[in-house]
Amino acid sequence: MGKAVGLIEALGLTTAVTALDAASKAADVTLIGFEKVIGVGKAVGVNIQIAGEVAAVKAAVDAGVAAGNRVGVIFSSHVIPRPHEEVEALIAKFGKNLNKNKDSQVEGKTKKAESKSKKEDK
Repeated sequence: MGKAVGLIEALGLTTAVTALDAASKAADVTLIGFEKVIGVGKAVGVNIQIAGEVAAVKAAVDAGVAAGNRVGVIFSSHVIPRPHEEVEALIAKFGKNLNKNKDSQVEGKTKKAESKSKKEDK
């Protein structure tokens, strides 16, 4: 794997989304996961995980940190170039969790729309 994993830990969702937006625009990277972390800096932090080629991830993390610091606080960031195969398995798990979250959100929105439509029909 000639890839890398990048991590950005931000204070709050707004800062994390801003960092992710800048990181995604700066280089060809993929969001592989995110986590809400309670207790970071005595507040709620959001950790975003991205993957891609080493240079792209480094550029993306740098851009994400800069953008995040303009609107809030970035607690930490790190790039792991060419991670060990055990870490690759963890990356695959993050990706599955992210897809599972997307699927459940879409399913929830569909059920709400169907319920609303049935109420309107009555």
